[in-house]
Amino acid sequence: MGGVSSVSATETIRVSEIFGPTIQGEGVLIGQPTVFVRTGGCDYRCSWCDSLHAVESRFRDSWIAMSLDDIWGQIEALSGGRPLTLSLSGGNPAIQPLGSLIERAHQHGYRAALETQGSIARDWFSDLDVLVLSPKPPSSGMEFNGDALLDCVRSAGGGPETVLKFVIFDEADYQFATQVAQLLPKLPVFLQPGNHTPPPPEESDAAIDMSGILDRMHWLVERVMQDRWFEAKILPQLHVLLWGNLRGV
Repeated sequence: MGGVSSVSATETIRVSEIFGPTIQGEGVLIGQPTVFVRTGGCDYRCSWCDSLHAVESRFRDSWIAMSLDDIWGQIEALSGGRPLTLSLSGGNPAIQPLGSLIERAHQHGYRAALETQGSIARDWFSDLDVLVLSPKPPSSGMEFNGDALLDCVRSAGGGPETVLKFVIFDEADYQFATQVAQLLPKLPVFLQPGNHTPPPPEESDAAIDMSGILDRMHWLVERVMQDRWFEAKILPQLHVLLWGNLRGV
């Protein structure tokens, strides 16, 4: 496990972008009004990543090292000071020291949610309201580390609502999801069709193959029903259906 529970007066968080309020577009919090803090940096390089501007080191110059007060000032300005859900994403937000930001959110009545691939465990996971663990399937080109995922679950303990979310492109991804879900049978499972036309990092509103994504959604529904995997929830990326590959929504 490991990690820090707070940010010192001189410590900063590396931020790629802060935006909202908008709706959460996927998973357990889909449709909920949200402000997003997207951190910079990731320990993975997924083949179909849709946020390379927050992952690849060539965009490091656009990431800003921000203090807790500066980040919170932007969150309050965007939300008008009215509490809502604060979503911590990336990249991999588990790289960053987010404990004090979570604490600040709770002090002001906000909920804190974080999504990570489950490769790095932090002790402050237990302070979250929602922890989304999204192990990357074979189509990502990344190697799955089951021990690291279990460490993340142990770090969270009974604190947050912890769920599994899988991006599905093909049969191999689907089989991967069923196998990982069996490792953690008590966790709710969310499945979503992958976007095979992710935006290039240089573009903020790239073309998208919406019909192809919907075809994958239809296949995924039929596949789950065929297996009688009735515990799984199948959801689209709502923000993709509404805005395509537009960034910052």
